[in-house]
Amino acid sequence: MTNKDDIPNELQGNTVDYVTAGAKAFLSLVPFAGSLLAEIAGSIIPKQRIDRIADFAARLEKRLAHLERSDFQIAIADYEFTDLVEESLRQAARATTPERREYLANLLAQSLSSETITYSETKHLMRLLGELNDVEIIWLRSYSNPEIGGDQEFRQLHKNVLEPKRVHLGSPPQDLEADALQKSYTEHLVRLGLVNEEVQKKKGGEPEFDRFSGKFKVAYRRTSSLGQILLRQIGLTD
Repeated sequence: MTNKDDIPNELQGNTVDYVTAGAKAFLSLVPFAGSLLAEIAGSIIPKQRIDRIADFAARLEKRLAHLERSDFQIAIADYEFTDLVEESLRQAARATTPERREYLANLLAQSLSSETITYSETKHLMRLLGELNDVEIIWLRSYSNPEIGGDQEFRQLHKNVLEPKRVHLGSPPQDLEADALQKSYTEHLVRLGLVNEEVQKKKGGEPEFDRFSGKFKVAYRRTSSLGQILLRQIGLTD
């Protein structure tokens, strides 16, 4: 993952909001990806945080270093790619974490190097990414290997997020609220079709009901095919 030291010194300015002219000049400091983004940035990101866009451009630059400039000329003539770049710039301008800008850079770079994912499909994935917060992305990644003892390094790294909230009917309100928030992340992933749930069943084959939650018990959850595609395209799985 790119850190601040990998970004050109010219881009490490103060965190200031720039107008459109400043945006284009700032992005032009990134020799390859920056020139591409600057052409589009001027019309869609007035008074946005250009330091975030510059960071995104630097990350994208590293991922596109192996491509020929002619590939960009072909891509930029495609209105679907231009639309995709506009969406990536909007999201990058709102991205408050370097991890989020890393996901966006990976996703956009993959659209140019992948032979199986189209620009319109990438834009769909980008919109799904835009609906997820950083905590939900961690949960999505955790469900890609849900077996007990699986992916211990990742689970330990994000222990503060993935540690289950143990609650019961007599738990204090703050614990119940924390549990409700944690469950809402997974419920959102399920609604978006990024995670599949398998309902727990009794010996007779009937779904088992949980009186505490008022819902059917879930035997296990696993990242769906769509979720796996998203994780791969943003660089969180191979």
